[in-house]
Amino acid sequence: MQQAGIDPTPQRADHSWARFLKAQATGIVGVDVFHVDTVLLRRLFVLFFIEHDTRRVHIAGVTRHVTAGATQCARNLLMSWDDARAEGIGFLIRDNAGYFTEGFDAVFTTVGARVVPILPGVPRMNAIAERWVGSCRREATDRILITSERHLRLVVDEYAHHYNDHRAHRSLRQRSPNSLHAPSRPAEDEQTRIIRHDRLGGLIHEYTQVA
Repeated sequence: MQQAGIDPTPQRADHSWARFLKAQATGIVGVDVFHVDTVLLRRLFVLFFIEHDTRRVHIAGVTRHVTAGATQCARNLLMSWDDARAEGIGFLIRDNAGYFTEGFDAVFTTVGARVVPILPGVPRMNAIAERWVGSCRREATDRILITSERHLRLVVDEYAHHYNDHRAHRSLRQRSPNSLHAPSRPAEDEQTRIIRHDRLGGLIHEYTQVA
């Protein structure tokens, strides 16, 4: 082949991390924590999970002591899911922070999941969760003065409902996570009405087409 000037065949298998995430998306869940400072300068932590295939977000807890609460929040999340859903988790992607303890990992390994810690200094390995943190900050928590733990829980819960039920995603063909299997919207005509629903006191507007 060299004498004939024929080049080697191109690589037939893509072993990149992006390819792995795409191929295994239905069984991957990402987890992350981000903090919010209240007007009284108290730091609160939000623990959340995000499903890679649907981009559906689950708020697991809001607490001042994330190290002590992360494991229990993980247990509560899995108990709220049915067995098929919990056992469908193949991989859990998390960072190397100290609040993800051996007890936290054990919650998922007992249902057959493999815990994949990201490499130091490589946050892109958990990019889907990191992007959700950015969206939540830009569209909600950075634009509201948070007064307490209960207040923050109300805000992130409301934003998560907006994100799951209404917010369009390019990776989901401009649909929201909870409307992936919904019928297509009817085409607009002169009889179409648009109604607006406000969330977070008017900070976020949702528009719905009504025949």
